[in-house]
Amino acid sequence: IMHSLSLFCLDEHQNISSLVVERILFIYAKLNPGVSYVQGMNEIAGPLYYVFASDPDPQWQKYAEPDTFFCFTSMMAEIRDNFIKTLDDSACGIGAMMVNLMSMLKEADNELWTSLENQQLKPQFFGFRWLTLLLSQEFCLPDIIRLWDSLLADEQRFAFLIHVCCAMLIMIREQLLEGDFATSLKLLQHYPPVDMHQILEKAVELREVLTVGADVKHVSEQ
Repeated sequence: IMHSLSLFCLDEHQNISSLVVERILFIYAKLNPGVSYVQGMNEIAGPLYYVFASDPDPQWQKYAEPDTFFCFTSMMAEIRDNFIKTLDDSACGIGAMMVNLMSMLKEADNELWTSLENQQLKPQFFGFRWLTLLLSQEFCLPDIIRLWDSLLADEQRFAFLIHVCCAMLIMIREQLLEGDFATSLKLLQHYPPVDMHQILEKAVELREVLTVGADVKHVSEQ
């Protein structure tokens, strides 16, 4: 049973949903042998299928599977590099995204960044999953859908994803500052309930502040 769907009340539909997602992933792997199937892709397909399968119009509902396949394929065209291990350390890979996340945190909240460094909490322990799976394992399904609404509507969606992840760290900064490696790691791998709107508002605030800061720095260097 998919993690995302199992967090929502879908008991009577879980078996059907799992079979549908399994078919989608099988066909995708056959059509894209260079990427094939990588663990975690189901976390991307699951929320998409739920949205289409929950359409109040039965005429739209019956096309939920092909619609999901189309959208999943479109999303994978943008994020597939995250699932290709040989690209992890490239400029377009997940490694670069994790570096950008920690660089952003260092600029936005140096005290918190320093604390995570001292605790030896590398982004590989939490950021890898956050960024690769678009946070689909960190929240319940309604919050994932709300989050993806904002991400997918943004032309700079993957830059905004990094702002969201940075906001998530700052939202729990007090617990992280007080913690040690074990307690902080547990907190980051089992993110506590937080109002999604607050996270998104913080992410937008970070984007605006850091963009203004970058512009000011650029002008001062000229």
